[in-house]
Amino acid sequence: MKTCDLCDLHDAQVRVLELPLQDFGGRIAFNGMVSTVRAIEDNSRVREAVEEPGQGRVLVIDGGGSMRRAMIGDLLAAKAAENGWAGVLVFGAIRDSDAIATIALGVKALGTCPRKTDKLGAGERDVEVEFGGVRIRPGDWLCADEDGVVLADTDLR
Repeated sequence: MKTCDLCDLHDAQVRVLELPLQDFGGRIAFNGMVSTVRAIEDNSRVREAVEEPGQGRVLVIDGGGSMRRAMIGDLLAAKAAENGWAGVLVFGAIRDSDAIATIALGVKALGTCPRKTDKLGAGERDVEVEFGGVRIRPGDWLCADEDGVVLADTDLR
């Protein structure tokens, strides 16, 4: 289902992410239950997440909006696709955008940065995050396409 249709049919039940995200992945449209990571310029917890079975989930990464370091690159995106993640949404930057475009994974982010992150083991997993005018909780349902990102407490398809 398209995000526009979800807003038309369930306006009172959806939250629309208010960010100028760009599409980078080989899939533009994706949806699934949310799992979260909150970490600034350290993608250790992102690596942990994508190495687990994704089971069609969407990994939402709160990178604090930082454009100084890329929270995900081609290797982690490939691992996410291999392990069954539907997509990755990054409130921050990614890198290896040309390679990520060939991977069957939805990837939305603010933009790109060629610099990798630190690997200090910092960050938190499956915590509530807030950015783009919405609260995002583990277990929420996310639907993304070329028109934006919509979140709901339950799957509205």
